[in-house]
Amino acid sequence: MLHLPNLLGQMNFPVAPEQASNFAGEHDLIFYTLVILTIVFTALVGLAMVALAVRFRQGSKVDRSNPKHEHLGLEIGWSLPPLLLGLAVFFLGARLFIKERIPPKDAMEVFVIGKQWMWHMQHANGIRENNTLHLPVGIPVKVTLISQDVLHAFYIPEFRVQYHVVPGRYGHVWFTPTKVGRYHLFCAMYCGTQHSEMGGTVIVQEPAEFARWVQNGGDELAPMTAPQMGEQVWNRYGCGNCHVQSDTERAPTLVGIAGTARKFTDGTSAVADMAYLRESILRPWDRLTVGYRDTMPAYQGQISEEDVVNLVAYMRTMSPEKGALVAAPQGGGRPEGAKPVKERVAAVGALASEKYMDNAPPRKRNLAVGAISAQDGQGYRK
Repeated sequence: MLHLPNLLGQMNFPVAPEQASNFAGEHDLIFYTLVILTIVFTALVGLAMVALAVRFRQGSKVDRSNPKHEHLGLEIGWSLPPLLLGLAVFFLGARLFIKERIPPKDAMEVFVIGKQWMWHMQHANGIRENNTLHLPVGIPVKVTLISQDVLHAFYIPEFRVQYHVVPGRYGHVWFTPTKVGRYHLFCAMYCGTQHSEMGGTVIVQEPAEFARWVQNGGDELAPMTAPQMGEQVWNRYGCGNCHVQSDTERAPTLVGIAGTARKFTDGTSAVADMAYLRESILRPWDRLTVGYRDTMPAYQGQISEEDVVNLVAYMRTMSPEKGALVAAPQGGGRPEGAKPVKERVAAVGALASEKYMDNAPPRKRNLAVGAISAQDGQGYRK
C-alpha cells in the first residue's frame, strides 16, 4: 500500500518542496503543526455543529427552554488547552524568527539587488551574476538585499526563505544550504507586467567545486572586488576632492568612519552602518554631521544601487593607516601597474567594457536588458 506522499509524488504533485537549508525542517514543523491543529479543531467544531443541528432540527422533541448553566471546570477545559497550544506555536515561530535574523559572524556575504525584472547578485570578492546565485553547501550565507525600483520578494522555496526587498532600505537574511543541487529563485511580490518572468536559479555546489568556480572568476570575468569597484566610483564622482585623510572645514574625513557614532545637528546620533552610509550618499542633507553645512550634492537618482553597494564596501575598508585597504582581486583582475584607458559607466549588471592597456582587448561582463555601457567614450545599446 502506497503512502499518500509517495502517491502524490508519483502523480507529480509533491506535498512540499524538498528541504535544502538549515531552517527548512523548523519551518515545516510549524507549518504542519498549524495544519494538524486546524484540521482537528475544524473537525471538532464541525461535528459539534452537525450534532446540534440534527438534535435541534425542526420538529424534534427536545428541551428548548435554554436554561443557564455555570461550570468553571468546563470553561477552563475549553479555554486553557487552546491557549497553551497557541503559546507553544508562538514560541516555535518567535524562536525561528529571531534565529533567522542573527547571522553567524563568519557567514559568507552576498549582495542582492532586485530590479524590474531581474535579480543582480554580487559576491564579496567581486564576482557578479544575473538571475543565478552560486553557493557552497554547508556554509552559512548572509544575503543583504535592496530594491532599485519597486517592492520585490526574494523567495527560495526549497530553503523556506522569503524576504521582502524594499527600495531605499537594506534587509538581511541568512541560511545554510544543506544539499547540493539546483533550486528555483522567485520574486514573490507582484512587481509589474513581467513579474512572472522575474526568476532565477540557486546552484549549490560542494565547497571544492565552489572554490574552483570562484578561482575561475565565476561564469563571467570579474576583474575587481567590491571595494576596488567602489574605489572607481569614488574617483569617478570626485569624492576625494572634499573627503580627505582628516577633517576639514569643507567635509569630514571618511577614513575609519564605518561603525563609529555620528552626532547630528538636530541633536540625534547614529552608528555609521551600511544604511547610514547609503543615506549619506543619496541624501546627505537628511542628517547633517555636527559642524558642517549642507554643501554636499545629493546623488539620489544619479547613481545605481550597484555603485552604492560598491562605494559603501570601499568606505568600510578605509583605514587610518592607509586611507583605503582594498583586497586583491580573485578570479581575474587588472594587471599590476595598468590603468583603465576610459572610466566605465554602466547600469546594474550592464555589459561593461574596459581596457587596461592600449593594446588589450576589452573585458566584457553580464548583460542587462536595454543596458547602456561606454567604451572609450562611445555609448552603445544592446
